[in-house]
Amino acid sequence: MRYTSTRGQAPILDFADVLLAGLAPDGGLYVPERWPTVAPAEIASFVTRPYAEVATDIMARFTEPAVPRAELAPIVATAYRDFDHPAVAPLRQLDAGEWILELFHGPTISFKDYALQVVGLLFDHVLAQRSLHMTVVGATSGDTGSAAIEAVRDRKSITAFILHPEGRVTDVQRRQMTTVPAANIHNIAIQGTFDDCQALVKQMFGDASFRDRLRLTAVNSINWARVMAQVVYYFTASAALGAPHRVPAFAVPTGNFGDAFAGHVARRMGLAVPQMVIATNRNDILVRLLNTGRYRKGAVYASLTPSIDIQVSSNFERLLLELEGNDATAVRRHMSGFDASGEFRLSDTAMAKMRAQFDGAAVSEDDTLRCMREVESRSGLVIDPHTAVGIVAGRARRRYLGVPMVYLSTAHAAKFPEAVERATRRDAPLPARLADLHARQERFAVLPNDLRRVKAYVEERAAA
Repeated sequence: MRYTSTRGQAPILDFADVLLAGLAPDGGLYVPERWPTVAPAEIASFVTRPYAEVATDIMARFTEPAVPRAELAPIVATAYRDFDHPAVAPLRQLDAGEWILELFHGPTISFKDYALQVVGLLFDHVLAQRSLHMTVVGATSGDTGSAAIEAVRDRKSITAFILHPEGRVTDVQRRQMTTVPAANIHNIAIQGTFDDCQALVKQMFGDASFRDRLRLTAVNSINWARVMAQVVYYFTASAALGAPHRVPAFAVPTGNFGDAFAGHVARRMGLAVPQMVIATNRNDILVRLLNTGRYRKGAVYASLTPSIDIQVSSNFERLLLELEGNDATAVRRHMSGFDASGEFRLSDTAMAKMRAQFDGAAVSEDDTLRCMREVESRSGLVIDPHTAVGIVAGRARRRYLGVPMVYLSTAHAAKFPEAVERATRRDAPLPARLADLHARQERFAVLPNDLRRVKAYVEERAAA
């Protein structure tokens, strides 16, 4: 498999080079030159096979020949070995025709583990082959940071810098990042929003001299390997519910659009997903796009669901390329206009394509809390607020009552104890392996939203 940039002005790379590059040098995101396919008979077989085997089959289509299947298989097996449920990504029935896909059984109890545990080991594998050291730079709205840190901690071939918005993640989310006592991990609290953190990361990659000198690579979902690994659970969940003959719809709480785009990739690979619902909070750039045809940046509001407090959905650029008929020139024009004015408008043709493939709803705080309370009251199940956003949006936009609806549960409720207490008057205890989290010592720097200051901090510590 070979990869091209959404903006069409970067070298064509194989998987290993895309893994290490993260963001393309022209500012675009890497996408496969073609979409591999999965035959209906193979989809049906997934229901009886271990998750790691299915993951190897799906991901090998994207990694070969750079990382052959024989090398990929033990990496994937190791990545999922210590997840705390034998199914890795189990389904739980919520109601008639409704299912929750539990994506919080990894080491940091969020869906980010499903990709980053694999990505961390892939980094190790490729860097060892090339005798290289890389500098990981990432931005997080809450969950990516801890999952990335867990994936790359104590690795001699990687020094990692994770930026999070000061005061805009929960205490649990912050402590999962800042209490890791690994010398190769550096946490930076930026005095701004997640979008500011993400912009700083992109600007660092945009400085060719800085990028090459420090050998920067990314762990955000701008890195194709992240999206690739998230495709897997769409296939396993669908197979469990009867695919390829009966494929469920999915509702996905999303801010940066990576998880929703992974579902779209599964559809492009042959999984006939009848509906994808984008679920957001009041930070609703993608829902506004669906409603108006305008992709327009707005203010970032703090919410009960901080992981989707995002107004610039980076992975939308991958879909944009498709909506524009794989015209990289059109993508460059749109993104240049967005950088200049904070918005662009899509054609009626492009919007018709998007609306045929996605629905979307923005969910209020009151409706989020009401859903958490209702689910706990009816089923005894305590869900996190992001899961509630997915349920409310999925129910509001559901097209086909005869088709099962799967809600992605992207984090354990214990990551959001304040929201759980407000909704249900119940505690959300941490899993045993994190029980002492609040007693652990924190270690992080606070920096202004200033590219020069952040680059100086990164360069000084990367050199050390």
